[in-house]
Amino acid sequence: MKGGSSIISTTSVTAYKGNPKLLDYASTKGAVVAFTRDLVLQPVDRGLRVNGVAPGSIWAPLIPASFSEEEVKNFGSQVPMKSAGQPIEVAPSYVSLASNSDSSYMTGQVLHPNAMSLNIVNNMTKT
Repeated sequence: MKGGSSIISTTSVTAYKGNPKLLDYASTKGAVVAFTRDLVLQPVDRGLRVNGVAPGSIWAPLIPASFSEEEVKNFGSQVPMKSAGQPIEVAPSYVSLASNSDSSYMTGQVLHPNAMSLNIVNNMTKT
């Protein structure tokens, strides 16, 4: 890759908050976060940027193919914004990270378009 290029990985909010029904998915997405953070150390002297995107509850083919009818009906209702996002709502994260004019100083980061999903975990762990 030439200098100024950008590598963008896709992980998931599940990598950060876990899910007892999606152990394999959460584990592999956690590995993608680690891979992204390690990979950023490799090409930095070549002018490459490495970042990631960790979407929350987003409507995708995985949802109706993997969840029960009741789970699909309630998908997204557990987040503070009370609904799942659409792919078009996540796309700007990728566009921005790919753009040298928007993100030339951003590397080693993971963006979280997730409707405050991580706040649920943070609030649950407060004593």
